[in-house]
Amino acid sequence: MPIPLDNQICFTLYSASMTITRTYKPMLDAMGITYPQYLMLCVLGEEDGMTIGAIAGRLALESSTVTPPVKRLEQAGLVERQRSKFDERQVQVRLTDAGRAMLARSSCLGDTLTARSGMTPDELQALNQQVQALRDALASRDGGALPDAGAAA
Repeated sequence: MPIPLDNQICFTLYSASMTITRTYKPMLDAMGITYPQYLMLCVLGEEDGMTIGAIAGRLALESSTVTPPVKRLEQAGLVERQRSKFDERQVQVRLTDAGRAMLARSSCLGDTLTARSGMTPDELQALNQQVQALRDALASRDGGALPDAGAAA
């Protein structure tokens, strides 16, 4: 008998992620950015001047997935892209003043999530740390591959 979906951590995390994204969407729409663009602004807020590859790595995405949203952020005046002077294959991305202002404006997302969750900031932080520990443990073990069903335990 299969395990009911609500008893599977994979489904709980997936559905929670989808719900958070839906919660953020009206606010992001009002700001004129998408959720992936928001994440890219957050990454640059942590370390401005990252390369496209470094942004992709931080978000666990392919570089080819990051380039189109970064181009749209550039068109919106929120970031600037510049080829590295040392390696022309590298494209560095920097926040503009408007990008920093947008990042500051986006703090409402976390405030809204906290208010709607019914949890304290400390409770949400503890939950986040548990989910990160789960993610890191799974990532460190064979890329999350299933064990061989025929192998002895």
